[in-house]
Amino acid sequence: MEGGVHIMSRRMVRPAAEHAGELPDHETVHHLTPLDLQMITVDYVQKGVVLPKPPGGGEHVVEHLVSSFARALARFYPLTGRLAIAETASPGGVPTISISLRCNGEGAEFVHAVAPGVTVADIADSLYVPRVVWSFFPLNGMLGTDAAVESRPVLAAQVTELADGMFVAMSLNHGVADGFTFWHLFRTWSEISRRSDDSADLELSTPPPVFDRWFVDGIPMPIPLPFAKLEDMVRRPVYTPVEECFLHFSAESVRTLKEKANAEMAAAAATATISSLQSVLAHTWRAVCRARRLAPEMETSYGLSVGLRARVKEVPQEYMGNTVVGAVAKATAGELLDKGLGWAAWLLNRAVAASGDEASVRRMVAAWPEKPSFMMVADLQNAGVMVISGSPRFDVLGNDFGWGRPVGVRSGAGNKVDGKMTVYEGRGGGSMAVEICLAPEALARLVADEEFMSAVTAPPPTHH
Repeated sequence: MEGGVHIMSRRMVRPAAEHAGELPDHETVHHLTPLDLQMITVDYVQKGVVLPKPPGGGEHVVEHLVSSFARALARFYPLTGRLAIAETASPGGVPTISISLRCNGEGAEFVHAVAPGVTVADIADSLYVPRVVWSFFPLNGMLGTDAAVESRPVLAAQVTELADGMFVAMSLNHGVADGFTFWHLFRTWSEISRRSDDSADLELSTPPPVFDRWFVDGIPMPIPLPFAKLEDMVRRPVYTPVEECFLHFSAESVRTLKEKANAEMAAAAATATISSLQSVLAHTWRAVCRARRLAPEMETSYGLSVGLRARVKEVPQEYMGNTVVGAVAKATAGELLDKGLGWAAWLLNRAVAASGDEASVRRMVAAWPEKPSFMMVADLQNAGVMVISGSPRFDVLGNDFGWGRPVGVRSGAGNKVDGKMTVYEGRGGGSMAVEICLAPEALARLVADEEFMSAVTAPPPTHH
């Protein structure tokens, strides 16, 4: 029992093929790319949706979710494999290791839990995210590398029955795939569940994933990493206490911020067009600087993820893996607050433009094996740092498993540092939702900041 969450069962779910040829007849190996390996040192990607109560509820719904999960896994069968470490040696005799994904179909973990004391409204209608939500996710506290060392699943799902609803969540090893792949699998699962008439020929609207990993020419496969053992690669983060809030920006509010940012930049004769997302992030970045009471001369940075699926021609939209590079915008807190929303948004715009062009991405990926660098959560724990994950483009609220659309989305404990922000599509076209994670006293100041909260709208109440 964990904070009112009781685990009823755990099992390994293997992929259940509906079509001949959906599963390989022998074990295949996927070598991890530089973009995969740089993310293997962080926690799993953890996201889940709050759903209304299924009619009838209980055990048969859970069994239906298990069988539809197994069918979804057949389409994403490499994610039911295990990470394997091979010890190698460089030509000079220096010990090295390599990490690959063995697509052996061992299975993904499936956890069934109950939280009878938690209601849908406790989660979906609350400004602050209740801590019990973290217990709705499997594989908590695991880094990507732990799965390799301990031969643990790279993917797990957890279904938690609430007093008047259900929480469906997944945890996915970030060394194997990114948020895009996460939601691609989640959408596939929900569609199979929703349309499950158990007919063998289920034509899904979600296209199948593309498994071939993207390597730049000339990179060794697998990539030798300059460590004697995997544990030498990792610095475990010690997380400082944080609290989270969940905020909604209506379409009108997003439009107002975007118009203001672009008007300010036009007045400054800047040519860049500021996006809706950049406008919301800039508004939040400036408010967090105030809430943290940063000294004017202190540097503050904003780390963004730039997706390559639309930027690099060999990376298809359905690519299953990591296709994200980092971009960082920096300024002093004083500049950020003095120069206005448009300037802050322009910094974010320029950072994305500088990091996402195909030539620089290719150079970075080609050079990575010579001097590997890894994302370390410990490095993000700095008073001036903010970092964002997620995207308002991911179809999150369309994940109807067969008894109604989600009324909310939340993330798990993974990678929850002070300054972490996750962005989602909002309820209603053009709107956005953001989950902001800060030190408790800074978060209290943020939600009391009238300039910031004037752009935030109350979420529509959940209807059951």
